[in-house]
Amino acid sequence: MKYGMPTLIEIDNIENCTALCKELKLDFIELNMNLPQYQIDKIDISKFKSVAKKENVFFTIHLEENLNVCDFNRNVSDAYTKTVLSTIEIAKRLHVPILNMHMSNGVHFTLPKEKVYLFNQYSEIYLSKLKEFRVLCEKAISNSNIKICIENCDGYKDFTKEGIEILLESNVFGLTFDIGHNHSINGIDEPFIKKHIDKLHHMHIHDAIGNKNHLAIGTGEIDIKQKINLAREHNCTCVFETKTINGLKQSVGNLKRYIDFVV
Repeated sequence: MKYGMPTLIEIDNIENCTALCKELKLDFIELNMNLPQYQIDKIDISKFKSVAKKENVFFTIHLEENLNVCDFNRNVSDAYTKTVLSTIEIAKRLHVPILNMHMSNGVHFTLPKEKVYLFNQYSEIYLSKLKEFRVLCEKAISNSNIKICIENCDGYKDFTKEGIEILLESNVFGLTFDIGHNHSINGIDEPFIKKHIDKLHHMHIHDAIGNKNHLAIGTGEIDIKQKINLAREHNCTCVFETKTINGLKQSVGNLKRYIDFVV
């Protein structure tokens, strides 16, 4: 089992982030590309390689949450696709095993009695663009040991599940199970993840109370031991996805309740 931490808004550079990672005896850092310092043009490959080697850590990457490779505007979707392909090249050079990705639901029209999602209404275009994206990612990743893992967020729509299944036809795609997100929507994403459990490679581990998310493990309502056992069974990398230093430290400190050794 490999445990990691996210890049936190309280820590603005990779050196200090790595120092905390080592202090907590964690294995890796998930670089969040929503932050300005982890944009493609800001990642100094030589520096990141040096830090990783010196401290014996590795990186995973959380792709930008606004990512929408299926936007109907070709210029927009091409820009997002280029972002992913460029990130794959960085991942190759830094030996990053996991890229974490959100699936966009796209735009919806609110009608008097329903919401109409345009990706659902124009599903042929939506699914065609995902197939095109899949092929480009397969070509870019080639024989590298990289997985693009799709994270559950606020409940999969039916058209999103169909789209994810198209991506999962390729070995370069997998799943991220965010246990806090799942808890806060009453577990409705878990059956889909279990249906494709052989594709589970990555987990975001944090506690939750109702819809209050990203709490330190052991401070909420989730059966953490059961989820840790699931991660172990499928050899998942696990990020303690709290949003503060204190929450991260508390999670690491509480981990001993759920495993047979202390990190």
